[in-house]
Amino acid sequence: MQLAFQQFINALSLGSIYALVALGVAILFSILRLANFAHGELMTTAGFTLYMTLASGWNWVLAVIAAIAASVVAALILERVAYRRLRNAQPLTLLMTSFAVSVALQSIFLLTFGARPKGIELPAFVDASFRIGGMRVQWLDIAIILITAAIVFGLTLFLRKTVIGLALRSAADDFQTTRLMGVKANALFVGAFVLSGMLAGIAALFYFATVPNVVPSSGFEPMLKGFIACVIGGLGSLPAAIVGGFLLAFLEVGSDALLSDNFSPYLDAIVFLIAIVILRWRPGGIFGVRLTAEQRV
Repeated sequence: MQLAFQQFINALSLGSIYALVALGVAILFSILRLANFAHGELMTTAGFTLYMTLASGWNWVLAVIAAIAASVVAALILERVAYRRLRNAQPLTLLMTSFAVSVALQSIFLLTFGARPKGIELPAFVDASFRIGGMRVQWLDIAIILITAAIVFGLTLFLRKTVIGLALRSAADDFQTTRLMGVKANALFVGAFVLSGMLAGIAALFYFATVPNVVPSSGFEPMLKGFIACVIGGLGSLPAAIVGGFLLAFLEVGSDALLSDNFSPYLDAIVFLIAIVILRWRPGGIFGVRLTAEQRV
């Protein structure tokens, strides 16, 4: 029972990270139909920023703010340099462009920081824990879960109660009609990339708090998991992205707990195989058909 509870907390914490990554991916896809595979490099940007600021002796609060800001700035640069001229391009063109941007950014990171892992000097309180009935629970896991819940709640209010949020929701449902109503396309794209970059930065903080070293390709794995979570839930739907993130995490943690150590090297392959089975059952994702247009964002 104690082990099951511990695994449950681990799955919720991991699912929170996957959900944040999936949300960042889903926001851009819902408006631009862009599957941004460079989203992982936004996380890597935040990771290297966190590494440099903490290594330079910055206060951890300032380092956290700088990491998120760096991710947002990187997202805005990508929007302006790589994607703005391609807003009317075919989805395949956007997909190939995002792959090219991802590879280019990884090459820049490699030339700048080298291939060796850079250890992030995390504050001591990150490892703090408490006990419940003999079980050791990390405060970090609880913080990740609660902060993610607050972010999802705040994002929901933002999208439903603010002018910018309503414009983004409208664009996700019908972009052309939204433009005819007088909403500027550039403003929508910038807003979407700001949200995506912010979510990438926050997800990166949680990810590198659990894996405290960064390499040029650090963002690829969480980006891939976030994208798969979007596909499982229903690509382009924010609620489905959240559900997909937690479902993927529970599949991963559950498979790791149930399978012997001999299968550990194949854990990702097993999880992806289960995801394929789900998509064979529901090709549009679990919520791909059931969600209405109003519920997609």
